[in-house]
Amino acid sequence: MSSAATTMSGAPPATPADDRIAPRRLIAFLIMVFGMFMSILDIQIVSASLSEIQAGLSASSNEVSWVQTAYLIAEVIAIPLSGFLSRALGTRLLFAISASGFTFASLMCGFTSSIEQMILWRAVQGFLGAGMIPTVFASAYTIFPRTKLHIVAPIIGLVATLAPTIGPTVGGYITDALSWHWLFFINVVPGIGITIGVLALVDFDEPHFALLDRFDWWGLGFMAGFLGSLEYVLEEGPRNDWFDDEAIAVFAVICAFSAVAFFWRVLTAKEPIVDLRAFTNRNFALGSTFSFCIGIGLYGLTYIYPLYLAQVRGYSALMIGETMFVSGIAMFLMAPVVGRLMTKVDLRILIFSGLLLFASGTWLMTSITRDYDFNELMVPQILRGMGMMLAMVPINNIALGTLTPEMLKNASGLFNLTRNLGGALGLALINTVLDHRTDFHISRLHDKVTWGNAQAVETLNMLTQKFQGMGDASRMALTQLSSIVHRQAVVMGFGDAFLMLSCFYVCLSAMVLLLSKPSNPATGGGGH
Repeated sequence: MSSAATTMSGAPPATPADDRIAPRRLIAFLIMVFGMFMSILDIQIVSASLSEIQAGLSASSNEVSWVQTAYLIAEVIAIPLSGFLSRALGTRLLFAISASGFTFASLMCGFTSSIEQMILWRAVQGFLGAGMIPTVFASAYTIFPRTKLHIVAPIIGLVATLAPTIGPTVGGYITDALSWHWLFFINVVPGIGITIGVLALVDFDEPHFALLDRFDWWGLGFMAGFLGSLEYVLEEGPRNDWFDDEAIAVFAVICAFSAVAFFWRVLTAKEPIVDLRAFTNRNFALGSTFSFCIGIGLYGLTYIYPLYLAQVRGYSALMIGETMFVSGIAMFLMAPVVGRLMTKVDLRILIFSGLLLFASGTWLMTSITRDYDFNELMVPQILRGMGMMLAMVPINNIALGTLTPEMLKNASGLFNLTRNLGGALGLALINTVLDHRTDFHISRLHDKVTWGNAQAVETLNMLTQKFQGMGDASRMALTQLSSIVHRQAVVMGFGDAFLMLSCFYVCLSAMVLLLSKPSNPATGGGGH
């Protein structure tokens, strides 16, 4: 086959006679997928162990929250940058740099002795690890023939959804069995293996180092100001009363100014830091919108379930992990089913069904009480896992499966960015709803818990008898009653948050009608 017949990705175009996945490339791709899994997993792996990290580093609650925030801010800046770097450095070199840098930063995180060092190395870890995520997506839709996408797409869809879902589970097990340091040390040996494997096996494309001479530093600065400030505002806003906090107000202004400057720069620069032309493709634009919205539920529910189990049920990190693992199992078992369905069913039907299953899972949680335990949470979590896989994998295909190879690298960064930004917005919305609705329910319940309420008086008398002989029984009974009222208000706030998500995803399912009918991924001759 002549060199003229090669695609822009460096791979021969697929033909009916050569419609197979080369073993070398499959192994290389699976190594890259594992690297992406590590990078996404580390977003949430510390979430169940922040209290242990806080104690180990003698940090305040505000300081330790930056262990996660620093990673997210750095990652959200680096993901769209990866498109340009992938074209300039090539997939092999960029992924090796990302994997090795992520591994070294993980090692340094484990050895840190102060919160300042931890925040610094977490930012480095997030920035370097981010390059692995969109590179895997772009490679999947570039190197494999279209007839194999029903096999490849569920793999990357499973990793993108499973990793953040089981992050708290894995973190809880590691911290309980070893210590929080091993949340980071566990990356070292796999990271070294991934780096060596990529350098030895990846040959998907060639670097174009000349592009580095035209690197748009102004564009990078504006993008960092825009996305970094946006992530900070969304992360810290719910904790600090939004714009009543001076720092949040300042960063909101920086975000607005940087956003205007960034879009002006990418639309006028000869070699923009991010190429937005992919959004002119209808299905990519709509697919990215769906990805943003799914990110709200993906990261939002990964946050809200452990929060309920910790605040209301008093679960430890390990117990939370064991309870949350149900969703991960459902996703894992659903992945091959989705791959099979993609060859037989209109992708829009799969997305619609997935969104409704997801909404059904959150709807079942709207009647949540303080007694909800593993059994009550099992069905909602199964529906959540099944729905997420049914929706996410076809959306990946619709958004990226019809783009030309030269557009894929930039588009993959933008597509993954939308999911992360959706997650940040989802966390901000959920925290805001929980705070406001809990305050509302506390006020309403306090109005009802009066001497004219027979049930309240009966409960107070029962508590008073319980504390007889233990001091001021009446005061202790009132304190206990107030605690019961507050806990009930918190539970009702969780119910409102689940209701919001249910309504949101039912409405989102109606947007599936806007998608153009995609071609069947198992038909057609060829690559891109």
